[in-house]
Amino acid sequence: MRDQAESLRMLVNRMEKGTDTKTIAVISGKGGVGKSNFSLNFSLMLCKRGYTVLLFDMDIGMGNIDILLGQSSHITIIDMFNKGLSIRELIKKGPANLSFIAGGTGLTNIFTMNDDRINYFIDQLQSVSREYDYIIFDMGAGISEDYLHLLRAVHEIFVITTPEPTAITDAYATMKYIHMLEKNIPFYLIVNRAQTDKEGRETLIRLTNAMKQFLGKEITKLGMLPEDQAVSKAVIRQTPFLLLDPATKVSRAIAEITDRYLLKKTDAEMTTHSFNFFAKLRRFFLER
Repeated sequence: MRDQAESLRMLVNRMEKGTDTKTIAVISGKGGVGKSNFSLNFSLMLCKRGYTVLLFDMDIGMGNIDILLGQSSHITIIDMFNKGLSIRELIKKGPANLSFIAGGTGLTNIFTMNDDRINYFIDQLQSVSREYDYIIFDMGAGISEDYLHLLRAVHEIFVITTPEPTAITDAYATMKYIHMLEKNIPFYLIVNRAQTDKEGRETLIRLTNAMKQFLGKEITKLGMLPEDQAVSKAVIRQTPFLLLDPATKVSRAIAEITDRYLLKKTDAEMTTHSFNFFAKLRRFFLER
């Protein structure tokens, strides 16, 4: 469990900076595009840039953030309800001072529970939120009705795709579905496993142009990650590729994407998209 003195120091630092917790959902239209690997290494890069991050594995039934970190998790979010645990007891420490909550099996109905349990979950998450600059939700592939409220409430959505036609089609369909329900959420697009820079750029342009032409929605091209054997090597060794070899192509690319994202966080943009994530999330569930 987090040391109370450390938590107090983190809270004081956040208050001095005068920042609010930013919530990001990382999604993909289909599975197998490297979404969790991106979520983990992006979170670590934010930590290396001096930000505090809580990475929440929401890939229910197939959560693998703890596996990618080489850590075993004996408790999951469902234990907060079944065993009366607090959310602090679920938070584990990873490298670079990253905090994370592991996914696992048995969580399918977490957002179809009664109002008391939903409120308890939101209260627990809110109780630790002020200790973090970012809460990043690594979502499961596709969109389920159970998680739609969460996706509508977050500040920003990162969409991961590959250059494969099926991945592009599914990414577009996913963004279209969310946009039709919540038109003001910013989308950030990342192309993973690009064989060449040209292939990555063409995929970014193809999707952003389609969103603008057919839906009138501007989305941000955040960047691309190259196909790199360092990724599979890192998975086998259960070490994030950013830590296994910071000099490899994919590690340099994740650093560039992170810095590009942080540079886009202008004061005007922060003001435009500022709202209370928890109030919005609670309202969505009460309106079910």
